[in-house]
Amino acid sequence: MKTIQKIALVLTIIGALNWGLMGFFEFNLVASLFGADTVITRIVYSLVGICGIINVGLLFEDID
Repeated sequence: MKTIQKIALVLTIIGALNWGLMGFFEFNLVASLFGADTVITRIVYSLVGICGIINVGLLFEDID
């Protein structure tokens, strides 16, 4: 499960960087790479959302 969480964390970070670009520069990296309102863009957004849900488990994991 650790590998899945690491992959999920990387995708979540990518999503966070995209949101940062949106907030600071009004630039949507995902839409510019894959096109707006395409199937691939929706898949990327869906994967980032699922990864965010997976990473909720990190909140309750022991850091030790």
